[in-house]
Amino acid sequence: MTGASVPSSPKWRRRADARPAEIVKAAYAVFAEKGFAAARLDDIAKRAGISKGALYLYFETKQDIFEAVVKDAVAPNIGAIESFALGFPGPFEQLIRMMIPQVADLANQSDMGKVIKMVIGESGNFPEIARIWHADVIAKGIGLLTSVIARAQERGEVRPGDPRQHALSIASPLLVAVIFRETFVPVGAKPFDILCLMQQHLDNLLPGLLTSPRT
Repeated sequence: MTGASVPSSPKWRRRADARPAEIVKAAYAVFAEKGFAAARLDDIAKRAGISKGALYLYFETKQDIFEAVVKDAVAPNIGAIESFALGFPGPFEQLIRMMIPQVADLANQSDMGKVIKMVIGESGNFPEIARIWHADVIAKGIGLLTSVIARAQERGEVRPGDPRQHALSIASPLLVAVIFRETFVPVGAKPFDILCLMQQHLDNLLPGLLTSPRT
């Protein structure tokens, strides 16, 4: 009779409620280590400390798990930067010099770079993972930067031009540096300091982008 009370205990409920987050955390690590094709549901379940059968209680397919990783472990970081940027009261140059280091720090401190490499490398065989990544990460990130630039153009701070193309010109070196790090550093290439790279990039880019650059 004592065993019948286990499922209703607060400890058991907390454990059950926590499992989707534990699975997502485990899957993030497995995808970063093995890639999408090589990652097995058994690997994810073992990393999460559950059975494969228990994993199926929360997710039906590996693609479902990847989508949860993007939405729950990656996209919220974009949301946090968006909240900061849209609420920032200062000028564009000050905002961009604070915003880009936040993104660079995120690229340095997480497995995001490994997952980006995975998405690029495996999108031919698994186009749906590219669609998910684009919808929840790339489109939102570029969209945020585009919006910030368009608002600065309306205030007369940024020169005319397609704000989305301006956004890509700002962000591109970050993506290149991350892909370089994940692809070539493991085979002996010297890494770039991503934060220093982006600061130097802004120093070179902003004088041509701003209507009244600082002197």
